[in-house]
Amino acid sequence: MTTIHLLGICSIALNGFLIWYVIKILKKFMYISDNMADLFLTIKAFQAFVGTMYSMESFYGEPMIQESVMRIKEVSEEMEMFRGVFEYSLDIELEEELNAATEEKTPLEE
Repeated sequence: MTTIHLLGICSIALNGFLIWYVIKILKKFMYISDNMADLFLTIKAFQAFVGTMYSMESFYGEPMIQESVMRIKEVSEEMEMFRGVFEYSLDIELEEELNAATEEKTPLEE
């Protein structure tokens, strides 16, 4: 067997391994993307819920709920930074509904 044949076999084996590895990494990326999308939408829904609760007459002005609204907003903004990477699996319609609910119900704006 010549050196060229040996290099060709090594190259094919290495390329096969790299293709397998890329497929494995892409599957993990899609799993993380799906879970990150769910987490992002859950945080948006929770933000809308806390905003609605804060605007209720019996809870309006409650400092702990006010603080919760502010912290949820900060977490939501942090999650928004990751959206560009993980937006491939977001449910756009659900996100738009949650954004509308959040904008309607969030009484605190800085």
